[in-house]
Amino acid sequence: MAIIATIAVLLVAALHVYIMVLEMFQWTGRKARAAFGTSEDFAVATKTLAANQGLYNGFLAAGLLWGAVVSDPVAFQAEVFFLVCVAMAGAYGAATASRKIIFVQTVPALVTLALVLAAR
Repeated sequence: MAIIATIAVLLVAALHVYIMVLEMFQWTGRKARAAFGTSEDFAVATKTLAANQGLYNGFLAAGLLWGAVVSDPVAFQAEVFFLVCVAMAGAYGAATASRKIIFVQTVPALVTLALVLAAR
């Protein structure tokens, strides 16, 4: 069960690395605009804000990666903390930006959190 939980943590981390890349480096490009449902004008006007948001997603990914490679008890603590952060960020994003965020971010984080807790 522990290996499945670790793989799930790594997948959530990979998702946040991908989101970070879209927000920090590809925000004004076609792929990022399609993913986030933004216009070219909006993307250009919000490029700096998106890069800042991307940096935070990178921190979430880094924390999850740290939890996946460090030893217990820090591994468990880091995974739980960062998965709760991801779930909360997703819930806030779903409430304020787009409901699809709940399925892209919150649900995977909560499923992974359940796996991490079950593996304990």
